Amino acid sequence: MTECENLNQEEIIKELGLQTLKNLNDLNLAGNLISSIGRSLDPNEQLERINLSGNQICSFKTTAMKKVMYYNMRIKTVQRHLNEDIEKLKDRKCKLQKLPEEQIKLLSFVRKNLEQELAELKGSGKGHNDRSNNNKVTELEKSKNCETVTEEPSLQQKILTKLNALNERVTFWNKKLDEIEAIYHLEVKQKKKSHGLLIPFFLIELETVGNIHFEEGTRSDDWFNSCYELVVSRFCTWDFRTYGITGVTVKRVIKVNNRILRLKFEEKFQKFLDSEDMHDSESYRKMLECLFYVFDPEVTVKKKHLLHILEKGFEDSETSKLPLRKEAVILANSLSICECPRIEFLQQKYKDEKKNPLERELLRHGILLITKVFLGQSAQAHEEDSISRANYPVVNSVFIPQKYLLNSIMGQRNCDCCVRQCKWFVFDHDLVLPEYIVEFEYITVVKPHSLFSSFNNVILEESKKNSEGSVFSQDLKFDDEVIKMDPRIKPRSKLISLDDKMILSLAKTSIYSHIVSLNLHGNSLTKLRDLAKLTGLRKLNISFNEFTCLDDVYHLYNLEYLDASHNHVITLEGFRGLMKLKHLDLSWNQLKKSGDEINVLCKHTTSLLTLDIRHNPWQKPATLRLSVIGRLKTLTHLDGLLISEEEATAAMKFITGTKITQLSLLRHSSTKEERPRTLSIWPSAKILTQISKLGPHSHLSGNWYLKVKANSIKPNIKASFQLIFSQLWSVYQKEGTDSNNNLTKIEGLESCVKLEELTLDGNCISKIEGKCCLNLFLNLLIFLGISKLTKLTRLSINNNLLTGLEKHAFDNMLHLHSLSLENNRITSLSGLQKVFTLIELYISNNYIAVNQEIYNLKGLCNLVILDMYGNIIVWNQENYRLFVIFHLPELKALDGISIESPETECAKDLFGGRLTSDMIAERQGHSDFIQMQDLNWTSSSIRTVDLIPVDQFRNVSNVNLQNNNLTSFSGLIYLPNVKVLCLNYNHIESIMPRLKPQTHLTNRQLLHQKVPSSGYGQQGTPKINRDTMSSENLPPIMHSLEVLHLGYNGICNLIQLQLNRLRNLKFLFLQGNEISQVEGLDNLAVLQELVVDHNRIRAFNDSAFAKPSSLLTLHLEENRLRELSRLQPLVKLEKLFLGYNKIQDMAELEKLDGVSSLRELTVYGNPICRKMLHRHMLIFRLPNLQMLDGIPVNSDDRAKAEFHFSELQAKKNLFIPVTNSLVDGGSFGQVKAPPMKITNVILPGGFSHYLRSDFTFTSEVEDQKNKNAGILTDNPRSIQAEIAFRQLRGINLSPSLLSHQNMASPTAQMYQSNQNEER
Repeated sequence: MTECENLNQEEIIKELGLQTLKNLNDLNLAGNLISSIGRSLDPNEQLERINLSGNQICSFKTTAMKKVMYYNMRIKTVQRHLNEDIEKLKDRKCKLQKLPEEQIKLLSFVRKNLEQELAELKGSGKGHNDRSNNNKVTELEKSKNCETVTEEPSLQQKILTKLNALNERVTFWNKKLDEIEAIYHLEVKQKKKSHGLLIPFFLIELETVGNIHFEEGTRSDDWFNSCYELVVSRFCTWDFRTYGITGVTVKRVIKVNNRILRLKFEEKFQKFLDSEDMHDSESYRKMLECLFYVFDPEVTVKKKHLLHILEKGFEDSETSKLPLRKEAVILANSLSICECPRIEFLQQKYKDEKKNPLERELLRHGILLITKVFLGQSAQAHEEDSISRANYPVVNSVFIPQKYLLNSIMGQRNCDCCVRQCKWFVFDHDLVLPEYIVEFEYITVVKPHSLFSSFNNVILEESKKNSEGSVFSQDLKFDDEVIKMDPRIKPRSKLISLDDKMILSLAKTSIYSHIVSLNLHGNSLTKLRDLAKLTGLRKLNISFNEFTCLDDVYHLYNLEYLDASHNHVITLEGFRGLMKLKHLDLSWNQLKKSGDEINVLCKHTTSLLTLDIRHNPWQKPATLRLSVIGRLKTLTHLDGLLISEEEATAAMKFITGTKITQLSLLRHSSTKEERPRTLSIWPSAKILTQISKLGPHSHLSGNWYLKVKANSIKPNIKASFQLIFSQLWSVYQKEGTDSNNNLTKIEGLESCVKLEELTLDGNCISKIEGKCCLNLFLNLLIFLGISKLTKLTRLSINNNLLTGLEKHAFDNMLHLHSLSLENNRITSLSGLQKVFTLIELYISNNYIAVNQEIYNLKGLCNLVILDMYGNIIVWNQENYRLFVIFHLPELKALDGISIESPETECAKDLFGGRLTSDMIAERQGHSDFIQMQDLNWTSSSIRTVDLIPVDQFRNVSNVNLQNNNLTSFSGLIYLPNVKVLCLNYNHIESIMPRLKPQTHLTNRQLLHQKVPSSGYGQQGTPKINRDTMSSENLPPIMHSLEVLHLGYNGICNLIQLQLNRLRNLKFLFLQGNEISQVEGLDNLAVLQELVVDHNRIRAFNDSAFAKPSSLLTLHLEENRLRELSRLQPLVKLEKLFLGYNKIQDMAELEKLDGVSSLRELTVYGNPICRKMLHRHMLIFRLPNLQMLDGIPVNSDDRAKAEFHFSELQAKKNLFIPVTNSLVDGGSFGQVKAPPMKITNVILPGGFSHYLRSDFTFTSEVEDQKNKNAGILTDNPRSIQAEIAFRQLRGINLSPSLLSHQNMASPTAQMYQSNQNEER
């Protein structure tokens, strides 16, 4: 059968039926038109490699891109964790350095005071011993001079002695600082080494498509505990006692799953089983053993070597000079055999090289590789035979007991470990399977006086307090003794400002040009005014003051010595004209930007010999010394150390490497046309430049940069810098080096318009903007012409000084899909709003603090990976993760953690429908809410309002949140000056959020709360209780609110709404709800207009309008009103709208007599309006009425109404005779007038409450009611009307009422007769 099929570059469109080829090992189908594979390759179980690149399998590309992004995110997370660990170490270092630094400052201050005193003694020629506590001034002048001559040498000698003692103490504490710094670097080195394995592991996983997988264990994993116990059980304390090691602790265990190596192992192991009888198979299984791989003790465990073993196995992996390792894999079952030779070799090496003893701390850490081994047939090695397969042909492995290996450390033992400890040699590499990587640390004996042996020991010792105090108690006593030595200088008064008189007084002269030395040490000065007048000044001491800059020190052309230590200087800008300056002390300040400060010194201190810049928070301390020496070529001493020739040469090379030119680009370039076919997160150009070099390019033309496809520049310095171009593809900084490049100029990059990948990590870039600036890395990107690099797909500017991103910096980058801005000082993301192609954004460890910045990313619909870990917003924003997930729904991973569906749902529940300050700021483009007066946010599904801080919204007076999902006023109640609030079309239940239903309520009561119309549960909340639950006793809120719109909210209970708390409300709109009772409005004393149209009101209860009200307008249209009782308290009501209700009786309209102030009334749409009798009656009864049913009421209408009722009364009197009732003794046989049934007639108020539409009065009933008619007898017009109404009702009128009829006008009588004729 075919073992290798090469179908490259053939037009394969359909599947080829490759299932017939069952023994394929290698298959190449690259460069075809294959769109799918299906299951045609399933029969090829031996297939190891397949190449499908260059086809049309879209799913592969998508999957590959997702894999690359996923592993890139994981690698970023590992790097972030490393940075966090380093920051923790830095914090611990700062805590340890605090005490030594404080002591150094104290001792230095005393030392400089003594130096000042000594200088004054030498300058004056007198003793001036009155400054000393131990010397007194005699009373006689003559004797004073004599004593000066004799005592002066003694005083100076004391000062010098004390100065020497102070210097010794300062030196002691400086050594302690150096020790802490050295330990810090060792710990950082170990952390980087530990984390350095994880990134290659991820790359192997990615490149092998999961065939090799690494898993980090925890205490909950059984295999982790098994490895831990294995390591501890094979550690013998007796073997390590000479090294001061008492135990071992496991720091980390990583499980290795290599499918390829495992298949090979199992295949060969199965062959052994198949070749033997079944009864021997168990014995073969017992030959499986877990052993430690023995690394070459003379070769440090290289990461590359270890990775090769994990990926390829042990075959051909040995790089040792020993031929034995090519014959067999060397293993051991004891930690002593693996580690003791390594420890001895390193100890001897450190001793020979005379390295710092602290370097030996690295011996405490180690790595073990645990393997699964099939030993097979084994035999003990013979001393006379070398170990090789030829000498042991019939066995699979050979072992040597420990007693033949470690004679030098055997000695007398109290254990029998040596009997079991052996060194093994396995000839077949495939029978050794790497399974676990164990990182461990030895437990060493802590020496009580070895304070700085490690960070752990320092913390341990610091925590121990004994009777004498801390571990520094003895040293602190020494410091106190030195400070108290004679002479003790009295403190001087501190100067706050400096003027001309003070300068002359201090210098003890009257001429500025005569001042040669000026000591201003130990004051509180912040400015040095007019110092340029001191043209003869040579020495200036301004230490221990409050200076933040030295811009007053300029044009002192004769100044040779300047001490500005122990201040707060943050910049040297303005420091100029000091061409003769030779000695400069800038230690113990706050200088950070090394490039800027070195440039100032280069330009204005051309004669500088000695410079001290220690104890400043420099941004790039690792390369600071080389940078300073390389730029300041006249220096002889830096930070108190002599500059050697070797150091000066190295500094010059370093400076030379900071300039990248066309020649350097050309030397490290490649013209490969095709991208490398590999699955990796690294830029294509990095891989390309590793596999191909261009060679000499003297023949290339001037436009060589257009031909360069990849470029890699690696200057011969500690932190090499790579510039990589792949049409052009990348600028990349070499992995694993410190961020300490100081590039000052890059030529030719502005022409590289095809640049796709750019990495500028670890420099000093401070801004990205449109202006060109050539300061040291102030604006490197624009100098490169970044606006022209429109093909960029990947951009990395980590570990710089960026504070922001200008809005148009990325507008032209239409292909950018990966952007990394980690470890900068960025405060805003506004410049990323238009990078719509962005897929990955890494911006961790910056200064982003406000939620508003997240909204700048909402338009990036392709963004799936976001890393903002370490920003201020992570701690300031409550539920930060859910907040980001809600506002960026397309995200798949946040801060290195995948986003799961439950998180998305939780984010929707928590943040869905929240109106926040950030949302408002996003819409209006700024967060200045002070001037905002209107808030309009309709149809946005808002559920809650959370506007913080409220004080910024103090000028908002109009709020419109119509058509949302609010159930309460929420955060609106805290807005202090809202006058108009529109909440129509929401779900408002109460001003304040309603409490959850009580658990003890019955099911019927709960049902009634949800569906009031069900009728269930009403007995649980009686009316009395509902009244007591009113909000009368609750404190008022929203004192400025005057207009409130709550239409169409489904409101059914006004008491629950708590409107009584809005004491200053003037206009209330409640139309379109389900209100059945008008209640809970008693405290609205200034309410002028109430709109309750389109509700379910049938009548008014006693509490509806119980108190006299200032209500002027009442809208009750489209309800279910049948009666109009209890409107009498509305004494100021001017407008009443009753249209489209169910009023049928004239008697109900009569009740409006009590509301005499009515000027406008509507009753259209009611059943009573089917006839027009109501209009005359209402006009007649309401004397102030001006508008009825939308028609103005004029004087003619009122005259007609009066005339109508007068004539009605007259005709009625003629038609109906007067009779006496039986009670009055009338004739029994007298004929009575038949009763009359009238439906649509409105009667006077005195009778209206007795009548119904089908009720008739007789004379007997009328006699009982005749007393009620007396209220109208004084008005002839009213009397006629009463008579007319009663006759129309068929009432037999009493003589007392008819007696008044004679007083009626002729017009009324005529009116009545006409009515009778009509009948």
